[in-house]
Amino acid sequence: MIGSLFVGGALSLTLVALAYPSMLGFSTVSSSADHVIAQTPTGPLTEADRDFVVKVRAAGLWEYPVGKLALQKGTTQAVRTAGRHLVDGHAALDDTDRRVAAKLNITVPNQASPQQQGFVATLEGDTGKQFDSDMANILRTTHGQIFTTVAKIRATTRNSLVRQLADQANDTVLDHITVMEKTGLVDFDQVLFQETTPPKLPADQVTPPPPAPGEPQVTLTP
Repeated sequence: MIGSLFVGGALSLTLVALAYPSMLGFSTVSSSADHVIAQTPTGPLTEADRDFVVKVRAAGLWEYPVGKLALQKGTTQAVRTAGRHLVDGHAALDDTDRRVAAKLNITVPNQASPQQQGFVATLEGDTGKQFDSDMANILRTTHGQIFTTVAKIRATTRNSLVRQLADQANDTVLDHITVMEKTGLVDFDQVLFQETTPPKLPADQVTPPPPAPGEPQVTLTP
């Protein structure tokens, strides 16, 4: 079903199908910045805080393999450089995220959502300049959307560990936005349109599955 969204490989169709916030938590209920679900030594933990920790983990689980694809398939040095930033940035951010999750007793996924896995599948099927263009525009669009989520959490959380994670996520996302733009391949008009008018997909397509009981935790290596 996801594959049908990417008919023809045209960038415009790809972005229409893919461009909306790329990270969601396990709950399908809207998370609240005010609803405290736990009192912790580092401050109150809200639904929004918990979902943010899950979102950061899910982002790394698809953007990290895309970075490795860019290192292998990128046809320009700028695209390969962007891939290196994705790999190293998400390896470092994921390490922090998993440590924060353990301290706050938050379960994080071992797989990206079906929608996020669709991103990876599309780029796995791309070759040459098509890969370069699709990667730069898909990643620039999703990072632009994520940027506002990070800012909101940083401004509202009362938990010091979540603030630490948001600080690092902010630096990482801004770095990735910058390296995508440096490829010279970003269509800013289309990216802005996709950032501000995202389509809606069913919850099961945008929610990462919880890990199976006893499943070893996936780690991302720099």
